[in-house]
Amino acid sequence: MSFRLTDEEAALLVKLARRAVERKLKDGTIISPPRELSETLREPMGVFVTINSVRQGRRTLRGCIGFPYPTYPLARAVIEAAVDSATRDPRFPPLSIDELSHVVFEVSVLTKPELIRVSSPREYPSRVRIGVDGLIIERGFSKGLLLPQVPVEWGWDSAEFLCQCCMKAGLTPDCWILEGTKIYRFSCILIMELEPGGRIVTVDLREEDGFKKLKELTEA
Repeated sequence: MSFRLTDEEAALLVKLARRAVERKLKDGTIISPPRELSETLREPMGVFVTINSVRQGRRTLRGCIGFPYPTYPLARAVIEAAVDSATRDPRFPPLSIDELSHVVFEVSVLTKPELIRVSSPREYPSRVRIGVDGLIIERGFSKGLLLPQVPVEWGWDSAEFLCQCCMKAGLTPDCWILEGTKIYRFSCILIMELEPGGRIVTVDLREEDGFKKLKELTEA
């Protein structure tokens, strides 16, 4: 757990995501990271940006794209993932400028994925920690990823989480039981807007009380 973000660094990442999308939708420009950045925000990290539509107090997914592995410096990765989430998620039409006041941004800064090693696939549910672990499932050329906050939001147990991640990869729900399926886990620091352009909170899902804090926020 050596990687840390200050409250100021965390807030900057979410503001950067929103600013990047706003600029892209207004004039097609991809902004550059600020010149004055801490070393932490220059460090390569995996990151996902999630955009949720907020209507009558309810959140629904509007876009989510990112980089599972530390490919780019963090601030740059947030900009690219935010723009892609708003304009290139194949599940949704591109975000419109009018929607910006009705969406909230989440930035998930990922730990490096690690392969879960088991003697039998039946052990996987006991090795997956709901509210802590995100999952990547690989089988052949198929790959699916779900962030740690997803099973909390949907109320899944670890077996259901594994099944849902298989389906995200375009595989059968029970493919995690089959020999040859690889399952990786990761955790994240989750930084989220509570309202469009408003208050920003940080939940470190690597910490003991992270799950409890996330559940309180998602049920509020």
